[in-house]
Amino acid sequence: MAENIRTTPLRLRPDENRAVLFTGDLFMAIGSLFLALYTWSQYNLYVFQILYEQYIAQGEIPREARRLAEGQTAFDVPFWFYLLPMIWVLLLVELYEPHIAASGRRTTRGIAIAAFIGLLAYSVLFIIQQQSNLPRIGVGGFLLYASLLTLAWRMIFIRLYKSTGQRRRVLVVGAGNAGQTLAEIYRNLNTRSFHIIGFIDDDNHKAGKVYHGIPVLGPCTHLLNLIDVYHISDIVVAINGTIEGAAFQTILDAQEHGVDVTRMPILYEEMTSRVPVQHLESDWIIRSFVDGLHVSGFYELTKRLIDILGALVGLLIFIVLLPFLAFAVWVDTGSPVFYTQDRLGRGGIRFKIYKFRSMRQDSEMDGGPYTTMENDPRVTRVGGFLRRSRLDELPQFWSVLRGEMSLVGPRAERPSLVNEYQKQIPFYRARLLVKPGLTGWAQINYGYVSSVTETVVKLEYDLYYIKHRTLAMDVSIILRTIGTVLRRTGR
Repeated sequence: MAENIRTTPLRLRPDENRAVLFTGDLFMAIGSLFLALYTWSQYNLYVFQILYEQYIAQGEIPREARRLAEGQTAFDVPFWFYLLPMIWVLLLVELYEPHIAASGRRTTRGIAIAAFIGLLAYSVLFIIQQQSNLPRIGVGGFLLYASLLTLAWRMIFIRLYKSTGQRRRVLVVGAGNAGQTLAEIYRNLNTRSFHIIGFIDDDNHKAGKVYHGIPVLGPCTHLLNLIDVYHISDIVVAINGTIEGAAFQTILDAQEHGVDVTRMPILYEEMTSRVPVQHLESDWIIRSFVDGLHVSGFYELTKRLIDILGALVGLLIFIVLLPFLAFAVWVDTGSPVFYTQDRLGRGGIRFKIYKFRSMRQDSEMDGGPYTTMENDPRVTRVGGFLRRSRLDELPQFWSVLRGEMSLVGPRAERPSLVNEYQKQIPFYRARLLVKPGLTGWAQINYGYVSSVTETVVKLEYDLYYIKHRTLAMDVSIILRTIGTVLRRTGR
């Protein structure tokens, strides 16, 4: 049954929605900057007037105090303060995903997390510099105003998005495995930025059936009529292999009528932020990672500079904590404190990683290798803490500095596991197109895996990152990893 939803001929695409959200967020952030400057100036003026009155009571009025009290001297604003709007938008980068942007609850949580991270970063800077002239009022005011204004703007956007028919209305062409996969994922979504109305399929055995709550509405010959009846805005082609000539022509006719046509992997990526490795054609890796993958030299250079800076900071933390962590590991289970393993890097090149030992010395006495399981009995008491806080990975900053790893990328795997997985999982070796990372899209969204099925899901996240990686995405992953470390949810 079609849902009675008010529609409009002008419907924004996902990229256009992101552009609208970014523009609105930036305007709110710029407005917050001016409000923060005004609040800061009024606070300073108030303080100066109090000081001025104290000088009067003491019988002496320095010339500078008189000018400050009369508001004739502007206070110094550091250059970086004017960059706060762009920093704020970067902190919100996760909120541009369609399903998050359409959810009031997830949007509110995301804004709160962004404000907390901003406050935490400023607090660390304040402690390190120990300067009383850092603009506490200015930064605090900006974070408060930016949070409130951005939240108000996002709530308005969500209300307009839902009330003006901006949600896309989708027909899925093909009710086979690929189409049913989309329907199953759609049914399990907590927040939906579109509506799947039904399937189109020429198989007579599927006529009238319902898959995961989505009905088969008819064959491709009825496509144009169904578009008018159900006010369809998008068609998703979920057919693996060859499309019959008549069906192909009908899809082209629908596109000429203004309906957007896309392929199943694209909608799958939008819903899950993963690549559907089980529903891809054999030449997909060529089209996506050879013909279609053009990462700029600026991205590569900037990413490397960020890696070097992050590695230096990480190694500094490692040096400070080394005596305490090494002593804890040694007292718990003796030596060695570190362990090393061969891993595969970009292009399948072997390198060695170093970690604080978090398992018993005999964890792989029979030759292994074994993946880490939840509540793994091999993990020691101190090792459990190190894993949850990710402190066991501090020595890997040395590999990042050497250029063997990056801060962000797929998890570095052992050669034996790579050789085994690539026999069972299609496109698995495509992970080696980029450097492995200390953290990554798969790590923050899925964590550790202990089976082939889970490894498939994690590979889908890795390939999504490789296909869509940008500096903004890398920064978002790093920020979310900081939250993971603070929550100590590793294992």
